[in-house]
Amino acid sequence: MTKKQRGVLVLSLFVIASLLLSACEQSLSTPPAETPTVLPTGLFVSPIASVENPMAMIEEFGRQTQAAQTAAAGGGTPGTPVEAAVTETPGTPSVDLPTATPTIAAGTPTNVGQAGVTPATSVPVGSRPASYTLQKGEFPYCIARRYNVDPDALLQASGLTAAQANSLAAGTVLTIPQSAGGFPGNRALRAHPATYTVASGDETVYSVACLYGDVDPNAIASANNISVSATLTAGQQLQIP
Repeated sequence: MTKKQRGVLVLSLFVIASLLLSACEQSLSTPPAETPTVLPTGLFVSPIASVENPMAMIEEFGRQTQAAQTAAAGGGTPGTPVEAAVTETPGTPSVDLPTATPTIAAGTPTNVGQAGVTPATSVPVGSRPASYTLQKGEFPYCIARRYNVDPDALLQASGLTAAQANSLAAGTVLTIPQSAGGFPGNRALRAHPATYTVASGDETVYSVACLYGDVDPNAIASANNISVSATLTAGQQLQIP
C-alpha cells in the first residue's frame, strides 16, 4: 500500500468515527419522536393502554372502594359484610305497633251481655215493684202474698173491690202500695221446697206459683231450666224452690 492510499484509508476511518459519535450524542440528548396514540372517544377511557376491558376495571375499583368504606364505618375488615344488629323473624314487622286499649265509658255496666244488652235482673226478694201486670192464673191475693202486701191496701190502691178480686183478666195492672203493711197471716199456702206435678195443660208457671203463695214464678222457671212463659203439660214435674 502506498502512502497516498494509507492516507485515504485513515481519512475514511475518521469520517466514519465522526458519524458514529454524532449519532450517539443525538440519541442521548434528543428523544426520538413518538407516534401519537389515538384514544377512543366515549365517557370512559382506560388510563392504561394495556387493559382490554376498561369498564370491568372501573367496576372492580368501585366495589373495592365501597367495601373499604363499609369496613371503615363498621370497624370490620374490608370485604367482610357487617352483620345486622337485630335478627328479625320473617313475617314479623320491625316496628311494634301500640295495642289499642278499649275505653269503657263511665257508668257502663261491666256485665254487659251479648249485643250490648244488659242481662235483666229479677226484683230482689222482699222488695215491692211499683206496679204489676196480672198473668194467666194469677189474682190480687196471690200478688199480695208474693210481695208481702196487705191485700185490702192493694185493692184500694188499684181502684178495685173485693168482689172484683177473683174475676180479673190477665193483663190487669195492679198498683203496689209501697207504704202499706204486710200480708196478714201466713204467706205460704203449701210447704216448699217441693216437687209439683202439673195437673192439666191449662196451668202456667204463674198459676203454680200462686198455689204456693210466696214463691216467685221466675224462681220456679230457673229451678227447672224453662222459660217463665213456658207451656206446661199434664204430668210434668216441677221443682219448687
